[in-house]
Amino acid sequence: MMHRRGGKRIRMDDPVPPEYETPMTPMTPMNDNSAGDANDYNAYTPYNQASQTPLHNPTPEHYSSESHSSPGTSQQQYQEQAGNFDNQAQFEAPATPAASNMRITRNTRARMRGGVVQQPKYKEVDTDYVPLPSNRGRGGGGRGRNKRAHHTHSLEDEASLYYVIRNNRSSLTTIVDDWIEKYKSNRENALLMLMQFFINASGCKGRITSEMQLTMEHVAIIRKMTEEFDEESGEYPLIMTGQQCKKFRANFCEFVQILVRQCQYSIIYDQFLMDNVISLLTGLSDSQVRAFRHTATLAAMKLMTALVDVALTVSINLDNTQRQYEAERQKAREKRAADRLESLMAKRKELEENMDEIKNMLTYMFKSVFVHRYRDTLPEIRAICLAEIGVWMKKFHQNFLDDSYLKYIGWTLHDKVGEVRLKCLQALQPLYASEELKTKLELFTSKFKDRIVAMTLDKEYDVAVQAVKLVISILKHHREILSDKDCEHVYELVYSSHRAVAQAAGEFLNERLFRLDDEAPVGVKTRRGKKRLPNTPLIRDLVLFFIESELHEHGAYLVDSLIETNQMMKDWECMTDLLLEEAGPDEEALDNQKETSLIELMVCCIKQAATGEAPVGRGPTRKILSVKELKQVHDDKQKLTEHFIQTLPLLLDKYRADPEKLANLLAIPQYFDLDIYTKSRQEMNLDSLLNKIHAIVEKMHDTEVLDTAAKTLEHMCVEGHAIFTRCDVARSTLIDFIVNKYKEAIDEYRNLIEGDEEPDEDEIFNVVQSLKKVSIFYACHNMNPWGIWDSLYKDIEDAKDPSKSLPDKAVKYCISACFFAILWGENHLMEAVDSASRGEDECRQLKERLHSFMGSMRHFVSGDSSGTPSPPILREVAYNTICDLLVVFCNQLTTHTNPLLHQLVYEPDQAMQNMLNRFIQEYVFFEEEDEGHDEHSKIEELHKRRNFLAGYCKLIVYNMIPTKAAADVFKHYVKYYNDYGDIIKTTLGKARDINKTNCALTMQQSLNILYNEIMTDKGKVNRNSEEFTAIKELAKRFALSFGLDAVKNREAITALHRAGVLFVITPPDGVEQDPTGPPPNLPFLEILSEFTNKLLKQDKRVVLNFLDRRLQAGMPSSRGEDWQPLLLYRNSLLHGETDQVPVTSKRAYTRRKKDQLAEEEDADEPDEGSDHELAGKQKKKRGPRKNQLPVNKVVITRGPRTNAFYENNDTAQTQASPSAIIEDTSTSPSQDIDNRLKTLQIQSKSRRSQERVEHRELRRTSRNSGRYVEGQYMESDSE
Repeated sequence: MMHRRGGKRIRMDDPVPPEYETPMTPMTPMNDNSAGDANDYNAYTPYNQASQTPLHNPTPEHYSSESHSSPGTSQQQYQEQAGNFDNQAQFEAPATPAASNMRITRNTRARMRGGVVQQPKYKEVDTDYVPLPSNRGRGGGGRGRNKRAHHTHSLEDEASLYYVIRNNRSSLTTIVDDWIEKYKSNRENALLMLMQFFINASGCKGRITSEMQLTMEHVAIIRKMTEEFDEESGEYPLIMTGQQCKKFRANFCEFVQILVRQCQYSIIYDQFLMDNVISLLTGLSDSQVRAFRHTATLAAMKLMTALVDVALTVSINLDNTQRQYEAERQKAREKRAADRLESLMAKRKELEENMDEIKNMLTYMFKSVFVHRYRDTLPEIRAICLAEIGVWMKKFHQNFLDDSYLKYIGWTLHDKVGEVRLKCLQALQPLYASEELKTKLELFTSKFKDRIVAMTLDKEYDVAVQAVKLVISILKHHREILSDKDCEHVYELVYSSHRAVAQAAGEFLNERLFRLDDEAPVGVKTRRGKKRLPNTPLIRDLVLFFIESELHEHGAYLVDSLIETNQMMKDWECMTDLLLEEAGPDEEALDNQKETSLIELMVCCIKQAATGEAPVGRGPTRKILSVKELKQVHDDKQKLTEHFIQTLPLLLDKYRADPEKLANLLAIPQYFDLDIYTKSRQEMNLDSLLNKIHAIVEKMHDTEVLDTAAKTLEHMCVEGHAIFTRCDVARSTLIDFIVNKYKEAIDEYRNLIEGDEEPDEDEIFNVVQSLKKVSIFYACHNMNPWGIWDSLYKDIEDAKDPSKSLPDKAVKYCISACFFAILWGENHLMEAVDSASRGEDECRQLKERLHSFMGSMRHFVSGDSSGTPSPPILREVAYNTICDLLVVFCNQLTTHTNPLLHQLVYEPDQAMQNMLNRFIQEYVFFEEEDEGHDEHSKIEELHKRRNFLAGYCKLIVYNMIPTKAAADVFKHYVKYYNDYGDIIKTTLGKARDINKTNCALTMQQSLNILYNEIMTDKGKVNRNSEEFTAIKELAKRFALSFGLDAVKNREAITALHRAGVLFVITPPDGVEQDPTGPPPNLPFLEILSEFTNKLLKQDKRVVLNFLDRRLQAGMPSSRGEDWQPLLLYRNSLLHGETDQVPVTSKRAYTRRKKDQLAEEEDADEPDEGSDHELAGKQKKKRGPRKNQLPVNKVVITRGPRTNAFYENNDTAQTQASPSAIIEDTSTSPSQDIDNRLKTLQIQSKSRRSQERVEHRELRRTSRNSGRYVEGQYMESDSE
């Protein structure tokens, strides 16, 4: 009989430890974790409204770090239970405390047969026994290690399971087979290898020796390994990055499962391997060392999954054996084989014993590992548990798919970490997808349905997607449980900006609403007798859903949610039949709103099908399509072109008087495959389409319709297509008509003006509308050959004279047309291949037009010579035109290969820059009145103002005007942050990329401007006023924008301080400075101090010297409140330095408390950290109160004026009494004081250095032991 070591084995029939039996937190409210039929089951009740999963420390507070050791009472109880075995050695206490109220029985074969179970003997461990040292060679003793020992050590490492599996030396099956052979020959050594593997896989370098295995319990071994754990890095294989570590994690999980699979027929039932492995993993999983806990939990969960697979195999074999037994037993007596019947009965009994044993293992591990780790403080551990329980429920639902197990998933749906919530939903997904399991989920669904529906709005998009998919499964199998309100929650998600969520909601919509009804009437026909297609009722429902959602501007989002999962979205014939065919007697006709909505959705479907692009705001801006997607797009484009080539002219004809419908329908040809016109000989339909477009442009005046028609013609008139000639002729004909109409209208208008007649409304309307068409078509088509520039520019010039002026809208269209005329002229020069002389003429003409046009635009923006401003509509369009033309004709043209273009560079002069600045100050940065505007108009106005600001900032970003021009923009950064913060922030970043120093000086200029505004308004700056505080806030925001790299910004920050100091000492114009008083701008230093933490230490000294040379700090004998900003600024520059500091007190020294002295000395110690860390320490330890100097630098007390007394460190003190200090200061020279202070500092630093070394050593020791230190866990502790 094999002798067993004491304390090494936890039997499955041992009592459950009390911490596993009694819940430690409210998360486990029941006494029996595995019990509970549906009637007793009320565990859901306390938790179905929880906001998140409560967390707990891995070991309860009433257990020490050695809680694995058994209490004496438990040992005594266990020995009393084992007292019947008189002829056997007394057992050592189990590794976990026993509990009398529960036992996990394990039906071994001996018990099943009624025999006495031969308990393995534990070795008696003599507490006085000290192991003798092994005989060593000469090199083995002493302090050093010889090379041979080291070589042997590395050989052992290379032969270890961890090394072999980590480095993929051979297949995992081969590794497991080799280990099994070793186990069969010497299971002690093989078990030691396996234990060492789990220790090493946790990142622990400690080694379990054979002696430790013989003489120590698992809990003692774990404690020993904990002490040897090196946690300086805090990393271990399961969380380390890199391909090798990812591969190891996969191999680790697979190894555990292959090990059980290869041992499933005999070894796992030997009551040695599994008992020891489960005991070790249970102990490790409850360790306070995160690496042990994480690794052991993963191993234990994978071990349970492997055992579930074994249980399934045993279950199948048991069923087969039972069938064979029944078949044999039902045979006639003379044909029945008694020996076969007996062997089948024995096999069945053995399989039943195996099944019971596996179930006992699973139950024990579930209660001793899962029940505690599913609520671990580490989310990765919680996620492992929830992922694996889902596998068990799916594979072994007979045992695990029960409310007593489901409740753990339900409670964890409230977990605060998205990854854990995701694992819960993924665990439930296959359960709800199975038809046979739905009855077991009814109670769970009723309890947690509301939570699952609420999770469709989860802030983690992956969780929301899975929640929607789970709701779809619930809808399929528990349709009656979901209320209409639940469904509406999911309906709204089709308009989500996240594409995966929206498409999942689209699938829900397909399941709930867009399913063909078997009871729907068949054979519905139109009035003409054409049979309606099957998707007709679904498309009607889609239109109704779109209307009821009241989000009519987001049809593209709805289409994108459904187009990949519902084929009705590409049923072009069904859609056009609904629009073109009149309703039959058995159906309802579409009203105007439904027709408009259907056309909008249809065009959105066409656009997405033909381009494969998601709507703006969903997914990546430019998604690269796969080959399969490209083929799908090509096929869809071909099909829709073939269909709409024939039906589009009919649709345009039917809705020719409806602008809203025409604007959508006219866009359809932009998505055609134009070659199909010639391939399928559809030229007649092409002519019909072109004629319809001509007629629509001729009669319609709607801006959107005209714009769409112009773009569609532009798309069709592409050189290279077979239909180009036809389309170009049609385009020329249409432009001839537009130009002629304009000439007729403008000539008639001018004749009336010259004849001193007043044009009537019709004549004004004709001019405005004709100019609108010219403007819109000029944007898409080059109309320069029609020679209307002179007429258009004359209209602009006439607008300067109120007596000749056209309506403002007409002038606006003229400006737009001239703008595009100049752009087409530049484009022609870029592509020109004509003779040089002709090109020079064109270039000269274009330059003249550009300069004269820009002059007119300047007039509209700035107003006439008398100061009368132009109409707002003209000012706005002129401003936008100037900004755009400055970008187009910037100095980048000098890089073009055509030298003619170099002459066209237009750079703004200072007057133009000032004019543009005044415009945005007036039109962008002003206080908006709340009255008289609805929400929609406010949004439109804000959008327009943002465009104005973006146009100006664009000139700065592209370096067309100097960075300093942004000062008047930057000053509004904080005040208008909600409206324009993103634009200004981007401009700030781009300006810094251009030149850091110039950007810093521009910030400084912004602060100066705001400061001067206060001086102008108030005459004097009150440092407690809201205006001054706002400037400080802006300075703080500017300082944060420099980031953490002080070296990179060194020059810029220094220049900013220099400019700030110069601003302070320079008196404003016309102000005489009092030689005895502070400079008028001295309060600005308080603002400037916001930037001192961005200075390097050596640069602080430079700035301080610069300040002292220009502003003598120690000249006056006393300092009043007016001088406080100077003291504050100098103090911020002196951080970490020992320099003279102004003091206003009767004496240079005041008594300090001892701890205050130590704190001050610590603050003055040179810091090796970054400037950012320095700033952080300054705020924590030395941060001055508002308008008051820090206590460790200078103490100001009220009293008679005395001469200021400066010393290198006026805050230090000695151990002498106050009187002695005063006496010393009056009689001893300052050099003695300096020496004494230096001595104190050296002693203090030495003492602190010693304390830090001791504290670091204490932390290292405590971290390795996993115990509490000063009431806190270190890195190794559960988080």
